[in-house]
Amino acid sequence: MAGSFALAAAVTRAGTAALRLGAPGTRARWERENYAGRTVELYAGPASAVGTALAAARVHPAAGVAVLAAGACGAHDDVAGHLSGDTRRGFRAHLGALRNGEVTSGAVKLFGISAAGLAAGALLKQRALDRLLAGIVIAGTAHFVNLVDVRPGRAAGTVLALGAPGLLSTGPGAELSAAAMGAAAAVLPDDLGERAMLGDTGAHALGATLGAAIVAGNRRAGLLAHAIAVVAAAAYGDRVTAAARSL
Repeated sequence: MAGSFALAAAVTRAGTAALRLGAPGTRARWERENYAGRTVELYAGPASAVGTALAAARVHPAAGVAVLAAGACGAHDDVAGHLSGDTRRGFRAHLGALRNGEVTSGAVKLFGISAAGLAAGALLKQRALDRLLAGIVIAGTAHFVNLVDVRPGRAAGTVLALGAPGLLSTGPGAELSAAAMGAAAAVLPDDLGERAMLGDTGAHALGATLGAAIVAGNRRAGLLAHAIAVVAAAAYGDRVTAAARSL
């Protein structure tokens, strides 16, 4: 566990430092305004996605691929959504746009992460129902961590809090929990200090790692309970988002 934690943390820190020194594109591409109107950097997002993906891949290649795919889908939304100025939030908004023939960056993220979760679930579990539940848990947890990323430190703190119980066990679940926590711990100081933000890239990658940890550490009853929880959280978040848009 210590090795997974240290690897994810070290790669995240090194990646963040490297991007600060020589990120591709203009500096404006890597900056956003947070909820308080302060300018923060996005380097921690891709750095944490790579850090968690590498650490997760050491545990199971399928987990590493799912984490990297979740981060890539989040990065697409971070870039394409920002460039287009699209402010739509929530599943219903993006699915509604899709019904009208418009493919939003949010829709790409939704289907891309869902596909990655299901593919990883198919490799992490043996039985068909378990594979389906595993896919829901991985994709749903990725979405949940992104959903709570509305204030400094929320996403990273959530990963640290939810990942900690997984360290009490042994095996792949504990290793994956440690990987998620290592990257979260690495970004938390800058996140809380409002110098950096995870963005969709980092939040989805951390969430997918945590979801893979849940899948690796649970049998069908646990998978079912977690699947219900993440679906309920997604439905509640979508309803809150829709209510906020109507105000």
